[in-house]
Amino acid sequence: MSITEIFPQLSIPETLAAGPGPGNTDARVLASFANAGLADHMQADVLRGMVEAKHMLRKVWGTRNVHTFGVAGTGWSGLDCLFSAILPGDTVVAFANGTFSGIDALTVRMKAATRADLAANPMDPKPANVTVVTVPHGQSVTADVIDAALAQKKPTWAVMAHWETGSGRINDLRAFSDACERHGVMGLVNAVSSLGIADFDIDDFPGVAGWASCPQKGVLCLPLTYAPVSFTDRHIAHLQANGCQSYVHHPILEARHWGIIDGRDTAAGTYHRTHSGYAVAAFHEALRINLQHGKAQKARDYIWHEAALRKAVTTLGCTVTSNMYSLVVLNLPPALAGREKELVQMCRAKGFGIWPTLSEPVQVRIGILNQLSEAAITDIVERFAAAMAEFGAAVDIQAARAALRDHYQMSIAAE
Repeated sequence: MSITEIFPQLSIPETLAAGPGPGNTDARVLASFANAGLADHMQADVLRGMVEAKHMLRKVWGTRNVHTFGVAGTGWSGLDCLFSAILPGDTVVAFANGTFSGIDALTVRMKAATRADLAANPMDPKPANVTVVTVPHGQSVTADVIDAALAQKKPTWAVMAHWETGSGRINDLRAFSDACERHGVMGLVNAVSSLGIADFDIDDFPGVAGWASCPQKGVLCLPLTYAPVSFTDRHIAHLQANGCQSYVHHPILEARHWGIIDGRDTAAGTYHRTHSGYAVAAFHEALRINLQHGKAQKARDYIWHEAALRKAVTTLGCTVTSNMYSLVVLNLPPALAGREKELVQMCRAKGFGIWPTLSEPVQVRIGILNQLSEAAITDIVERFAAAMAEFGAAVDIQAARAALRDHYQMSIAAE
């Protein structure tokens, strides 16, 4: 191939994103992104959009925290900002019950490691000041586990994922916050998979000092724009007293670009990074859509439609092991056991984007992000049933359809 060759224009077909995230983006968000003018990142309308976005984001989070804003990038960027205050030598307890909370624990170990710790194991340091409490795949982090670890270690920081999409489990946020308060710990919560889906206000959890989420799941803002974060005054005071080893993801410096300076809102931000007018427009519209839907109603919708999907895949012979509302994690029928990744690859090749779990045991994950209608859930079930049948499973698609009809007729009868 010649280095001067020009490849044909890239064309990516429409797919159904039916995994743990990202979800299919609302057309209004895409239109806002595409229709934004070529604005300078400090242009007046861009800055006004950022001011409005931070106020809407506080409503989505349910907080009065002034230091609430979006970190440019994916959820990983938001999490890196969340963990930036952890310094070498800090004592930390991290709870891991799946792939992504496990990555959080690794991040924490890297940030809390000394140079000697890193030299001993650069890619997987094991500093003595960090305790990782591992809960088996498919189980939730519970109150007894949390309290026992924090009571014993009395760390500066504790880290937990609210919803762990690696295994589809909800962890006990109330118990985590209460234990952090009881033991004088600053809690840090990964809310990547719960913000914009679950109905909770972070101000109701005072033991948690910092929160981070992502733009592409519950907030549903692709193209990737801003990862929502929120920090309490206590967290910011700790950061002011101790600093952190980051410029790009420094919570105080990031906040300045959103017009949050010296703990107060100002009319316009100061330069920290080059934001995109396109991204601001998309993020602004995604937040508007979330607030128009309403937190409580959106949560009810997810619960209702997840229950429909759960009933249908159970009818197809699968066993659901998750308890999240935007995702089912399931074991295939015995006849298909061991073929999970193969089935997922075939579905993805046909534009049906389901996922396997990324750790053992291998299971199948089917998500419903932005698929909150009977027609959408029926489409997902029929595609999945067809894939199972193609792999030789004896599925009863009519029974699955009947389970869906019965579930949704309950809603009509209730009305």
